[in-house]
Amino acid sequence: MMRWAATVAATLHVVGVLGFGVALEGYSMLQHPVALLGAIGVPRAQSFNLLALLLPGAVSVALAVQLLRTLPEASSRWSRVAAQMLLLAGLAFVAMGLLPLDTADIDGPASRLHAGVWMLWIVAFVPGTLLLGVGCWRLPGWKMVAWACLGAGLGVLLGALVLPGLVPAALAQRLAFLSWAVWLALLPWWLPRGRRCR
Repeated sequence: MMRWAATVAATLHVVGVLGFGVALEGYSMLQHPVALLGAIGVPRAQSFNLLALLLPGAVSVALAVQLLRTLPEASSRWSRVAAQMLLLAGLAFVAMGLLPLDTADIDGPASRLHAGVWMLWIVAFVPGTLLLGVGCWRLPGWKMVAWACLGAGLGVLLGALVLPGLVPAALAQRLAFLSWAVWLALLPWWLPRGRRCR
C-alpha cells in the first residue's frame, strides 16, 4: 500500500506544480518560486497546498516511519538517526503547505515562517538521505535504497544550495523538488521486505 501511496503522492506533487503553474496567469516556471502557487491571495492556493504539499508530505512522513520500523538490526545508529531526520523533513514539507507565503507582505511573519520550514526541510532531508545512503550501502538487499537516498540528497543539495546563482533560482528549486519527488516515488519499491511495520 505504501508503494502506491508514495507513487500517487509524488505524482500529485509534480502534476500539481505543473498544472497549477500553467493555470495561474502570469506565472513563469523559470522566474517564480513553487511556493507562490500556494501563497495567500493566489487563486486556488489552498487546493495547491493540499494536493502538492500536504498530502505528499504526509506520505513522506509515513515512509520515514516505515523506514524506522524496517531498518535491519545490523544497521548503524547513524542510519536510524538519518531515518528520524527524514521524518522531520516530512513534517517540514507538510508545514510548507500549512504556512504559506503572504504575497501582500513578502518579508512579514507568514513568509518568514514559510521560509523557515523550507530551510528546515533542506537541513533535515539532505543529511538524512546522505547518511542513510552511506549507512545502507553495505546492508544486504539495501543497495538500491542507498542509491535512491544518495541521488535525492545530492539533487536537493544542488537545487537548493549550490545552483541558485548559476541558473535561475526557480529552476534550481524545481530540481530540488523533483529530486525529492523521485525519491518518494521510488524508495518504497526498493525497500527490502524485511520486518513488517508494527
